[in-house]
Amino acid sequence: MLYTIRVALTVALGGFLMGFDASVISGVVTFIEPEFSLSKIELGWSVASLTLTATLAMMVSGPLSDRLGRRPVLKIAAVLFAISAVASAVAPSFIFLVAARMLGGLGVGAALIIAPMYIAEIAPAAVRGRMVSFNQLNIVVGISAAFFTNYLILRLGRSDLAWAEALHLGEWNWRWMLGVEALPAIFYFVALFAVPESPRWLVMNGRDEDARRVLEKVADREQAEADIGAVKASLQAEQSTDRAALGELFRPAMRLVLVIGIAVAILQQVTGINSVFFYAPMIFEQSGIGTDAAFMQAVLVGLVNLVFTVLAILFVDRVGRRPLLGFGLTGIALCMLLLSYGFAAEEMNPQLILVGILGFVASFAISLGPVMWVLFSELFPNRVRGLAISFVGLINSAVSFLVQLVFPWELENLGNSLTFLIYGLFAIVGLIIVMRILPETKGKSLEELESELVRQ
Repeated sequence: MLYTIRVALTVALGGFLMGFDASVISGVVTFIEPEFSLSKIELGWSVASLTLTATLAMMVSGPLSDRLGRRPVLKIAAVLFAISAVASAVAPSFIFLVAARMLGGLGVGAALIIAPMYIAEIAPAAVRGRMVSFNQLNIVVGISAAFFTNYLILRLGRSDLAWAEALHLGEWNWRWMLGVEALPAIFYFVALFAVPESPRWLVMNGRDEDARRVLEKVADREQAEADIGAVKASLQAEQSTDRAALGELFRPAMRLVLVIGIAVAILQQVTGINSVFFYAPMIFEQSGIGTDAAFMQAVLVGLVNLVFTVLAILFVDRVGRRPLLGFGLTGIALCMLLLSYGFAAEEMNPQLILVGILGFVASFAISLGPVMWVLFSELFPNRVRGLAISFVGLINSAVSFLVQLVFPWELENLGNSLTFLIYGLFAIVGLIIVMRILPETKGKSLEELESELVRQ
């Protein structure tokens, strides 16, 4: 078990880089808007551009990992993270900054898809949900780290410490915010050399002995043989073609799992989580507090996200996926309605808005955040898993891109109250849909779920 945890945590460092890379921009937008004289849509583009290329990377990273292996694709992602961080930090113009961020988006898309896939393929069924949730845990740790380093750089830049002045932390604050990511990216690349290839990928490519050696470190010899046999039986059941094609996802047998995957993928983003994560200081400033206080409250957002993600990891294999989603979506809807009321009040109450934001983040972190990726790793048959996760991940990322892009425009033209009301209504509709179509998947092997959910 310790070996499985070590490997899962190492691979899930890709989630840390994804969370850091995506959320660090929340502190940057305050400074680049006046420096580059950006319109609201351009400001939205500076945030959403990373997600655009992440969306494209999601579509190819699954099939690419089926061909090259899970580990090589994660190494490529680590290199992209490092190059993007350095290029973003030295960006001389808005266009250059966007191009650098888009390069990092390719790493985000690959890590977001392949890391949970790898973990699901190496973890025993009894703890698979918890292991896969390590990736979401690392994403939120990365988000928290980004909020904290942004605040720290902001404060140090305003101090009279000699070394802070020598590094120009005040003058180049947003550049340092973006550049520090290069350090964990390099560490991730090196750490991946200590991780084996996915045992299921090895079996799929005829390397049974290599897969057996990996699986015997995860479980005993008997279970390793059983797992290899189960993967082979699953693959042999679908030998009509040598390689999975996109059309296979739309076969009648796949209808239920595909509808569930698409519904959850859209719901996770359309309720506004990345509007909060990527614009948190801006939202808090609009509640009437200063810049330093806004950055400090963004740190609280990261901490609440971390705490409730840990709770989700503890409960996902005990309570189950379906109850967590029901509880979380209810909380999301209530908190968004509270935010809508708070911003509509004649005398805006910053404390009420803070409670609404933190409650929303807590509700998301214990449900849609980690549970979506657990479901993605479980729902789809072995032979098309890489392609299917890429497809629904692409939809998730495309919705995220649109939400991020238009959020500054929405605040300016619709107002905060109506914007958060719309997110709350989406959560209510999503709660009804999910409770109607989602079965429970906890404690079942991937092969058992395939036989139950995919009608041959």
